[in-house]
Amino acid sequence: MNEEQLELLCLDWFHDLGWDVLYGPDIAHDSSNPLRRDYNQVFLDAIFAERFAQINSHLPSSCLEQVLAKIAKPDSLDMLINNHAFHRFLLDGVAVEYKDGERVIHDHAFLIDFDCVANNTFSVINQFTIRGTRQTRRPDIVCFINGIPIAVIELKNPSDEKTNIEDAFNQLQTYKDDIVDLFAYNAALIISDGYFARVGSLTADKERFLPWCAIKNENDKPVVEWQLETLVRGFFERELLLDYLRFFVLFETDGEKTVKKIAGYHQFHAVREAVKATIIAATEFGNKKAGVVWHTQGSGKSISMCCYASKLLQQPAMNNPTLLIVTDRNDLDGQLYATFCQAQELLKQTPIQAGDREDLRRLLSERESGGIIFTTVQKFALFDNESEHPLLNGRHNIVVISDEAHRSQYGLKAALTKSGEYKYGYAKHLRDALKNASFIGFTGTPISQEDKDTRAVFGDYVSIYDIQDAVKDGATVPIYYESRLAKLDLNYAEINALSEQVDEVIEDEEDLGSREKTKGEWSRLEKLVGSLPRLQQVAADLVSHFETRTQAAEGKAIIVAMSRDICVQLYNEIVRLRPEWHDVDPEKGVIKVIMTGSASDKPILQPHIYNNQTKKRLEKRFKNANDSFKLVIVRDMWLTGFDAPCCHTMYVDKPMKGHNLMQAIARVNRVFKNKPGGLVVDYIGIANELKRALKDYTDANGKGEPTLRAEEAFAILMEKIDGVRGMFAKTPHNSGIDISALETNAIQLLVPTANHILGIKDGKKRFLDLILAISKAYSLCSTLDEAKFLRKEIAFYSAIKAAVNKFVVVDHKNTVEEQNSTLKQILDNAVIAEGVADVFALCGLDKPNIGLLSDEFLDDVRRMPYKNLAIELLEKLLKDAIKAKLRNNAVQEKKFADRLIETLRKYNNRAIETAKVIEELIQMAKDFQQEMVREAELGLNPDEVAFYDALANNESAVRELGDDILKTIAIELTQKLRTSTTVDWQVRESVRARLRILVRRTLQRYKYPPDKTFEAVELVLKQAELLSSNWE
Repeated sequence: MNEEQLELLCLDWFHDLGWDVLYGPDIAHDSSNPLRRDYNQVFLDAIFAERFAQINSHLPSSCLEQVLAKIAKPDSLDMLINNHAFHRFLLDGVAVEYKDGERVIHDHAFLIDFDCVANNTFSVINQFTIRGTRQTRRPDIVCFINGIPIAVIELKNPSDEKTNIEDAFNQLQTYKDDIVDLFAYNAALIISDGYFARVGSLTADKERFLPWCAIKNENDKPVVEWQLETLVRGFFERELLLDYLRFFVLFETDGEKTVKKIAGYHQFHAVREAVKATIIAATEFGNKKAGVVWHTQGSGKSISMCCYASKLLQQPAMNNPTLLIVTDRNDLDGQLYATFCQAQELLKQTPIQAGDREDLRRLLSERESGGIIFTTVQKFALFDNESEHPLLNGRHNIVVISDEAHRSQYGLKAALTKSGEYKYGYAKHLRDALKNASFIGFTGTPISQEDKDTRAVFGDYVSIYDIQDAVKDGATVPIYYESRLAKLDLNYAEINALSEQVDEVIEDEEDLGSREKTKGEWSRLEKLVGSLPRLQQVAADLVSHFETRTQAAEGKAIIVAMSRDICVQLYNEIVRLRPEWHDVDPEKGVIKVIMTGSASDKPILQPHIYNNQTKKRLEKRFKNANDSFKLVIVRDMWLTGFDAPCCHTMYVDKPMKGHNLMQAIARVNRVFKNKPGGLVVDYIGIANELKRALKDYTDANGKGEPTLRAEEAFAILMEKIDGVRGMFAKTPHNSGIDISALETNAIQLLVPTANHILGIKDGKKRFLDLILAISKAYSLCSTLDEAKFLRKEIAFYSAIKAAVNKFVVVDHKNTVEEQNSTLKQILDNAVIAEGVADVFALCGLDKPNIGLLSDEFLDDVRRMPYKNLAIELLEKLLKDAIKAKLRNNAVQEKKFADRLIETLRKYNNRAIETAKVIEELIQMAKDFQQEMVREAELGLNPDEVAFYDALANNESAVRELGDDILKTIAIELTQKLRTSTTVDWQVRESVRARLRILVRRTLQRYKYPPDKTFEAVELVLKQAELLSSNWE
């Protein structure tokens, strides 16, 4: 199937969904049914005007002009500012004014009827031509609602081995620069080659384009050949799409940069299910349990909560509800509050944060409707003189949204205190305060089977998106675990025993009682963990580990320590080993400590206590992959709700359990460029806790594993290395090659080894695939002792890959990043690196100028001892030359390309000797050189030569008419076609028919052989298509 067939198939799917399918040229300004004024216009006013009148029947027709003036031509030169402004119009309507008698009426006009699908017109148009700033562009498919272009689909040929969806992504980036007006209205971008399909926002990086795997709900995941079909049927179903535009698009800014975020399919369907469940639970006779949304960490829980709040607030059945968002940590409360504040346009109101217990009680008791209130659960604590919490509000339309539902604070049971009184958990006080409220929980980890309290409060799962789903969809990367306990021999047994029984102390825990309870055991463990000799051991191992890790995979790391004192002591030990990493300036330095603190703290802590503004600046530095700030030491800060996708390692030297542990290690599971996974390095003994977390996970029917052992990556590495070693072995068809001296004679072995690989059937593809897998696996386990012995061997293979890539055309479907993913120079690989840089010299060649296939150079290639490399080099140079020089000459490009394919077919089938293949390729290179000087000999310009070749492709025409007449025809055709072609002529059959007549009459006038005229006309038009993009 080619790209055109895929496009038509895609349009059929849209037609099945009730969309009007239109063909771009049929609605152009000069067609019989024009819906546009010209090729600059991306907005279909005729459809818009018709829908506007129906949707806004309450407004006079004069308001249409006011609305068009505001939206049809964007104000700003900045695409994102225009897009953001339009999205506001979409949600809130466009302000208009009109006169009713003497009165001036102020009102709003709406662009889409979100409540009634039938009141909108859904159109999908292929080959929609737009005049760009540099040249005319034609996106494959544009989707319109009421004449507004809300989505662009860019397709690539599923049969072409050399293209993939990354090319479609790059094409969209070009469009964003060249036809910027189209994107002022855009809500979604889709890239696909049929088999794979991804959706992303206007600002999304390549990694943030994700699949859409479900249709009607999260369990409706059909097994189809084309991912594109699921995406079209799931995302573009008309009712679902309107819901999506209304509640699932938001803009976030950090003061410098604005980002547009759109929900993934798991968020979209989870929110819809959760809203339905909440409406049922919140009725007067409902059970008040709206359920739990379990979406694995890193898959966008905060965004899901914003979308849920927005949709729930606008449900008529909820009668303007009040939402209470509860966390159990001040920093979480602040982070989530900040996220909701960024989403005020979506929420249509401003969230409020409760300052203390009195403030919370006032906010809840005074509320008669509406509102989004943030609080920590601890603010439901009783005052000293209270035995139970007073009722604050008895309304049924209050919804308590809990972030991380299963913490110990949600206990409903009473505990008997020493004084003989019963003390209840916060969940009981919350229930007493809001006796008719409904409860919903959002969590990144499953609820333990033993956790009956959480189930009693919230009910069962309404949506599950587990680790396997997230990794498969590319929403997160897997996490690997590596223990370094064997490297530490000080106090090992005692620390291990204590860390098993101690409960974690949270730095900003509001409940003083629970903090005191664990303090004793914690401080004993802290003394052992923080002893200077042990910290020196940890620092030395950690520095060595991090340097090895970043040699294999560039990235950043978080170090988690037990206390603020230990954070600072560990910092001092690390900078003692690497003084150049230290800098007092917050804007400089490789390593920092981030923690809470005040002016009253001891002097040793003071240099590391920053004000909030500086902390924000450091946060921004750490999130910037290119910033020199690579290592951060924390105690509790940045372990929840903190996203730094470039962070790929976490060093744990603090006991953590259950949910807090899973939250913390999820800092390294964020997707970033070609990061294959995150790594958690254990210095304290968290293995048993991870096992318990896995049990909770599997008990909850979660698929996949929370963490994988680094040894598993090592096993994959060894399997792939064995695959490469096998390629060097002697076989009945191959003499093999001995590379045992690679550590001492790497440079001498480089070229013969590359030549050997290229001599094996499919050797090039197999080798490059294996090296890609080796590089991913090695970056995950390079720090293991057993992997260190493989460094030189892997470095050698990387060097061969680099050498092979210099000679060959990489012809399989990998991303650019994968093709270029040679490992960073490892240790003493510099020698091999030099060898790669000078690989042509090692073959006995001067470095070729690819533009000049000179006779001297071709003779040098003929004499090369490494024949397989010679063939690959000639193939690469010829392909590059044909592409560069002949891309606008259909006849000559096909002639040379066919000839090259035939020669390589014989070589790959081993039908002729290698030396004979080289001779054929050298002769072809010489013929190509001859072709390049023909323009001057003919006295024609390049366009005229191209048409001359189209006419001279017929031997009888050359015999009967001769060169001079063919040249005259070519010159005349060039002139006539240049003046007769219009924008979009390539896809408009009426214009093509007119041009065919023009060409045919010209040929008849010069008595071109009639039996060959039809082929000549088609070839001339094909040639004109290639040239015409440069004629505009």
